[in-house]
Parts: sequence; structure tokens; C-alpha cells
Amino acid sequence: MRLKNHLFWLAAFLAFFIDQLTKYWVVQTFKLGQTLPLIQDVFHLTYVTNTGAAFSLLSGKVEWLRWLSLGVSLVLIGLALFGPLLNFWDQLGYGLILGGAVGNGIDRFILGYVVDFLDFRLINFAVFNMADSFISIGIVCLLIASWQKTPNSNHRSR
Repeated sequence: MRLKNHLFWLAAFLAFFIDQLTKYWVVQTFKLGQTLPLIQDVFHLTYVTNTGAAFSLLSGKVEWLRWLSLGVSLVLIGLALFGPLLNFWDQLGYGLILGGAVGNGIDRFILGYVVDFLDFRLINFAVFNMADSFISIGIVCLLIASWQKTPNSNHRSR
């Protein structure tokens, strides 16, 4: 079987790798609760843990969220393996979402929480991590894909 949707797999791997690498660096470099202002009162690196979803939503629901991460990951892997050849934006979007879901999912299964550290204080936003960012960027990619007209969109068979 020939692997298709190459950009999907590349995006997923890079998102996962960058997420795990940055979390490892934060855990090794900072004490829990420690903050480092990169731009005072605008952007800090702040090491916190999160038992909720992206951007601290559903805090304390780690058990449910770990299974959601696993389910989303399996569906996306199945789509890439057994579904059609996806366009550029779909591959990039689904790949980034998979990389983020796997990154946070592994944290939830192994640690029982997710490591967060990106702290935008200018807008008083929840502390988040690279996986959350990749998932959000992936959703934007999927929105772009849905707005694009493909050459075959008018000729699909029913």
C-alpha cells in the first residue's frame, strides 16, 4: 500500500514534534508557575498545567478529554489512510489538528494534564501550548479549504 496525503503526515509529525519539544524544554527549564516576560505585560512564557481542553476550556475533564483526543486522532489517521487524496489545505489542516491532538493526548494519558506555557497577557488570554496553536491553525486551514472552489467540485458524481 502506497502512503498518500504526504503533507498530512508531514504536518502531523512536525506539529507533534514541535509541541513535545517545546513542552519538554519548558518542564526542564521552568518551575511550575514560573514566568519569563519576553515582552513585559504582553507576552510571557509561563509554566502551568491544564486538566482541561485547549485554552483551559472544560477544566478538570481530563478523563473525557484523553479519550476525545484518541478518538479524533484515530478518525484523522483513518481519513488520511483510507479516504480520498486530500487537497493542500485539507491535508495541512487535518495534519496540524492530528499533531496537536496527539501531542495533548499523550500528555493527558501519561501525565494526567497538559503542559501550557504561551501566555498572551495583553488580551488576558488563557495560557496555552503549541498543540493548541496547531489545532487552531488547522481549523483555519480547513476553513480556507471549504471556501476554495476545486476544479472537480461542479463535476462530482452523486
